[in-house]
Amino acid sequence: MANAIDLSGNAAVVTGGARGIGYACAARLPRSGAIVTLWDVDPTTLWAAAERLKAMGSVHAQVADVSDAASVEAARAETVRTMGKVDILINNAGITGPNKKTWEYSPGEWRGVIEIDLIGAYLCARALIPGMIALGYGRIVNIASIAGKEGNPNASAYSAAKAGLIGLTKSLGKELATSGVLVNCVTPAAAQTEIFQQMTEEHVQYMLSKIPMNRFNMVEEIAALVAWLASAECSFSTGAVFDLSGGRATY
Repeated sequence: MANAIDLSGNAAVVTGGARGIGYACAARLPRSGAIVTLWDVDPTTLWAAAERLKAMGSVHAQVADVSDAASVEAARAETVRTMGKVDILINNAGITGPNKKTWEYSPGEWRGVIEIDLIGAYLCARALIPGMIALGYGRIVNIASIAGKEGNPNASAYSAAKAGLIGLTKSLGKELATSGVLVNCVTPAAAQTEIFQQMTEEHVQYMLSKIPMNRFNMVEEIAALVAWLASAECSFSTGAVFDLSGGRATY
């Protein structure tokens, strides 16, 4: 049984909300009383996810490509029209990219990961922060990764993007520190989701071998921390990094 976290009256956007960690967060937030809109690039998966989640509360869906500024702005406008406001943003959308040595990546493959995992988070924050400032309240939670702290071999684009997301979190936290808008990130170890299908089995086993608890994250565990960071109870943490690493993190 999940602990109760009061998000009544809050309106949340979860990017990449149709599957994996995003879906788990999107399931947790309405159970805490929030209105939620899922943003995802895949319409079929998006509509199906939103339909399943409607049993848990008020859930909407909006097709959005987070790597495209025009698509993000259109999603923002429609989401505000539907929900009236956005005061929680969960920046979750991301891909791993292929498992290759850095010099074996094509420039397109490397940039593709950065565009979605880092620039996508920037574009969504850029679109939604002004509305939060106007409200005098907001919570942004960025889904980074332990790879952004340690740098996983054969995953340099993903590691670099997640390291950048940690840096973005710290910058935004300072910029917004007196605005009522708090920005934090979580750095999970690997969670066994569909994203594993983008990785080699060798890389999956490498990640598992680094976790002292000898298991992967459960997405519900990530969603539980995200829900607290998205709440008013989180009131004096901003620009901070919260680990979910099963003991892997060393700093």
